[in-house]
Amino acid sequence: MTSAAIIDAVQADRVPMMELTRQLIAIPSENPPGSHYPDAAQLICRHLEEIGFEPEMKGDCVLCFVGQGKRTLYFSGHYDVVPAQTRAQFETVIRGKNLFGRGSSDMKSGLAAMIYAAKAVRDCGMKLDGRIGLVFVPDEETAGPRGSRYLEEHGFLGEHGIGMLTPEPTSGVVWNANRGAITLKVTVKGKSAHVGRQFEGVNAFEGMMSLAQALSELKKEVETRITGFRIQPRQARTSILMLGGLTAGGVNFNVVPDSCWFTIDRRINPEEDFRTEKARLISLIRRKRKGRGETKIEILQEGKSAGVAADAPLGAALARSIERVTKVSPRFEMCPGLLEIRFYADRGLAAYAYGPGLLTVSHGPKEFVPIDDVVKCSAVYALTAIDVLKQR
Repeated sequence: MTSAAIIDAVQADRVPMMELTRQLIAIPSENPPGSHYPDAAQLICRHLEEIGFEPEMKGDCVLCFVGQGKRTLYFSGHYDVVPAQTRAQFETVIRGKNLFGRGSSDMKSGLAAMIYAAKAVRDCGMKLDGRIGLVFVPDEETAGPRGSRYLEEHGFLGEHGIGMLTPEPTSGVVWNANRGAITLKVTVKGKSAHVGRQFEGVNAFEGMMSLAQALSELKKEVETRITGFRIQPRQARTSILMLGGLTAGGVNFNVVPDSCWFTIDRRINPEEDFRTEKARLISLIRRKRKGRGETKIEILQEGKSAGVAADAPLGAALARSIERVTKVSPRFEMCPGLLEIRFYADRGLAAYAYGPGLLTVSHGPKEFVPIDDVVKCSAVYALTAIDVLKQR
């Protein structure tokens, strides 16, 4: 079957693809707190069954294999979304060539695209050496404890894999790398006292400032490190240590604060070692606060960085497919945040993010996705699967 025939087959499913996207958006699967996960998973299962697939539940995740053989190309996406600003965001609206709604860009349209890509591959009738693994997970927005991390811990992630694609909102580029993340909440304890007798207290705010100063010195050193992966603009290539994204403390202006806390967000380039950087950060905090009272460190989020060569066989196949469908040769760049490609890359699999959405509107109050791009993404995934799974 020719590329044109695959593109036509996907285009013929444009209406059901958009209807599935609309139904998925209507489910307010917000994370946090993790709402309506069963509703979203059940909708996905019902739809897969309606088009002749056989899904199975693994916790809150949905897995479905299309084709024969062990070699598996995974299409993996998440059905949780960041919280909406208004309830109206769960009502889809089409304006011109765009579909609006929470999760339209990140990434419920991508889920529909990968489902119909698998359907097109099945319907093309070609003999392939392997299968597509459709994976639908929650909790991506909070580092995956009930999603990809759950699958990893239970031995379900990437089995017999030859690679992975995820339809994140990449705005037309391919993400072949992501930064790692370590997010901490550090609480410094003190002793309360009236301002007029402050000598009887221990000022937790002053302790917090002293610690922040030491961390600022580490920040200067960390942010001289430059990644070799492409990312725009050039200033975005530095490693990151951000202090005070959130901070709070004290009970009143005239009371010595007995507790103050702040967050630290460390974003690690792929060339840096995750364990080393995590240990260095926590060790500095403990060392600077040793003998100065209680200090509590909470890990709010952590995830490894990942980097995959753009010219790996799957990356090359993806690039060819994108050019066939869009007539544009894609750029490969590093995502500025975390990506679920890290779970697969950690298993030695080539993994890439490419999706129909736009990063600039994802998570925002006017989130939308260009409808034509959803259909094109589905065709890209189908052509890529046929390319890498064709009989050798």
